[in-house]
Amino acid sequence: MSGTLATQPPAVPEERGDERVLVVDDLVVEFPAKGGGTVHAVSGISFELRDGETLGILGESGCGKSSAGRALMQLPPPTSGSVLLNDVELVGHTGRTLRRKRAKMQMIFQDPVSSLNPRRKVKDLVAEGPRIWGRKVTEDQIRELLLAVGLDPESVWDRRPHELSGGQCQRLCIARALMLDPQVLICDEPVSSLDVSVQAQILNLLEDTKQRYRLSMIFIAHDLAVVKNISDRIMVMYLGRICEVIPADRLAEHALHPYTKLLLESVPEAQLPDAELEVEEVGVTNAELPSPLDPPSGCRFRTRCPLATEICATEAPPLRESVSGHLVACHHAEV
Repeated sequence: MSGTLATQPPAVPEERGDERVLVVDDLVVEFPAKGGGTVHAVSGISFELRDGETLGILGESGCGKSSAGRALMQLPPPTSGSVLLNDVELVGHTGRTLRRKRAKMQMIFQDPVSSLNPRRKVKDLVAEGPRIWGRKVTEDQIRELLLAVGLDPESVWDRRPHELSGGQCQRLCIARALMLDPQVLICDEPVSSLDVSVQAQILNLLEDTKQRYRLSMIFIAHDLAVVKNISDRIMVMYLGRICEVIPADRLAEHALHPYTKLLLESVPEAQLPDAELEVEEVGVTNAELPSPLDPPSGCRFRTRCPLATEICATEAPPLRESVSGHLVACHHAEV
C-alpha cells in the first residue's frame, strides 16, 4: 500500500528480498545519571534489517535493547552513530524534517494505555497521524483498519483508552501505526504488560499484519521463547553491546556465545522453543549484572563468564562470522 491505507491489502505477500531497509552503524546512546556519571546504555552497535524480515532483539532488563529501539526513532537522538532508513540518514535532523524522513518507521510501545492520548476517542486516535500531515482520512478507512486489527468499529468507535482493555489498546496502537503506511515497525516489549491469555493474540496479530502489509519489523523483548517464535534473526544484547546475531531456527542448537547459552539455560524446560534439544549448561561466576554506569573493560560479559581469560579484560571481542548470517562476539567461541 502507498500514500494511505490500501482498500484491499494483498492476500499473498511478496517474497522477502535481500534489500536492506534499515542500516545502523556504530550506534551509541549515553545519558547523564542522577548524582553524576554517565549511563552507557548502547555502546557502538551495528546491524541491518532486510526487506520483509523480523529482527528480534533479546536480552535482560538493562541491556540497552529499548534504548537502541528508541534511538532508531530519535526518541531521543543517539549520542553518535548512523541510522539509515532506505539510504536516508535520520541522525542529525529535528522537527518537521525528521518527522518527514522517518515517516516510514513507526513504533509500538510497551505500555499501550500510557502511549495513547486519554482525551481522544478511538476514531480520532487512528486518524491522528495522517491528519497531522494534512491527509484526508475517511471513516471507511478507519473502520477497515480497526477490523484488520481485530477491533469492532461499532463497539469502540467513540470510546477512550481507559474504556478499553490492555489488549484492545495494543490493537489500537497497531492500527494507529499502520495508518501511516510504515515500512518498518519497531515493537518495544509489545506484550510484556498484557495477560498471558492476550499475548498470543497480539503476537499472531503482529505476524499476520507483517505478512498482510509487507512490513519489516524489529521486535524487542526479554522473553526468549516469544522472540524465537516471531523472529527470522535474533540479535542478543548484553550491557549495551551485541553478543550474537543468529538465525532464529539455529538458536537452541547452535548458539555459540556463553551469554546466549545462559539465556537458553534459564528458560523453563516446558517453555523452550525446541524442548527436545538439550541446552549446554553454562555456569556463571557472578549472578549480579554490572552497572551500565561503570561497565567492565574488554568483553562486558567477562565478569560472569566461566570462559573469561586475560584477553577478555583487555580487548572487546569483535563480531565474527561462524556461518552465513551467524555472528558472535566472543574470544573463545568456536567459529
